[in-house]
Amino acid sequence: MNSLIDIKEPLILASKSPRRAQLLRQIGLDFRVIAGDMAEKMDNSGEPAALAVALSLAKAQHVADKVAAGLVIGADTIVVLQEKFLGKPADREEAFTMLRYLSGRTHQVYTGFSICRRPGVRHISDVECTNVTFRDLSDEEIGKYLDLDHPYDKAGAYGIQDHSALFVEKIDGCYYNVVGFPLTKFYVRLKEFLNQGK
Repeated sequence: MNSLIDIKEPLILASKSPRRAQLLRQIGLDFRVIAGDMAEKMDNSGEPAALAVALSLAKAQHVADKVAAGLVIGADTIVVLQEKFLGKPADREEAFTMLRYLSGRTHQVYTGFSICRRPGVRHISDVECTNVTFRDLSDEEIGKYLDLDHPYDKAGAYGIQDHSALFVEKIDGCYYNVVGFPLTKFYVRLKEFLNQGK
């Protein structure tokens, strides 16, 4: 394993997100994917940070209940603008509306992550928040973006690693968090979690 961290237990990613898998491979982790079939429920009445953590833990525990041993990683990303939660768009019209809403404004991207150990009940959770500022977008640009990319599996209807990188004027915080997984905070908390088990 070409990683800065030595993990002797099986590592399991409880997510079908190709972006999260790619980011974990980027830091040299060896893992298998077991995507849960848990339905995501967006509660717009709570704090986004707490909701992201709760959803990530629910995903991790859902998959952890199916494995005998290992570390199970769950994650969830939420996009928020002026207390409005933007989930995954159902169709092109909703995606267009979301991007028009984000145009020229600064929004927050929250990614919660959780690590559950099996056997046992130990787990750890945390959350990262990044401010993302979009420049003013024309309707034509948004339409062309939706022709080129299909961001229907992405919160807020965009993926910063695709053509919508051209929409972003400024980022304050962790870039990888916006992609879908805050690598540095995850690495730090994972090391703490592993050391606590010694």
